[in-house]
Amino acid sequence: MSVHVRPLTVDDHDAWLPLWHGYLEFYRHHLSEAQTELTFRRLLDDAVDMWGAAAVSDGAVVGIVHWLTHPSTWSETPYCYLEDLYVAADARSSGVGAALVEHVTAWAAAHDLPKVYWQTAQDNSTARRLYDRLATSVFVVYEVEID
Repeated sequence: MSVHVRPLTVDDHDAWLPLWHGYLEFYRHHLSEAQTELTFRRLLDDAVDMWGAAAVSDGAVVGIVHWLTHPSTWSETPYCYLEDLYVAADARSSGVGAALVEHVTAWAAAHDLPKVYWQTAQDNSTARRLYDRLATSVFVVYEVEID
């Protein structure tokens, strides 16, 4: 499968939305439509340090990735956090996920950022096989949900 990764545009909304919902469903998470629309607007807003890209194959958006930057106590320059990555079921195991990660790492390198990092669910074995080829993992993530 030939894939091209490019920045999200406002015209991608209708193709982005089912992939976003698929991503949320995979992680058994529900967000309001207001939050979903806010997320899409933020990804396109130059004043917000969040970005998004679409993987396109044969004219169709088959994957999405979102990332943000944040300051770090361990670095003079920000780190890049790859927050969301999702590939349509019929495009998996075809290089789309790797292309999306490579897009973000190339973006981070072009912006002189020292690190890109991300997390996934322990039971997401398909993604972990890819991520284990592309990166190292040395930390365990803990979360506390605040009501």
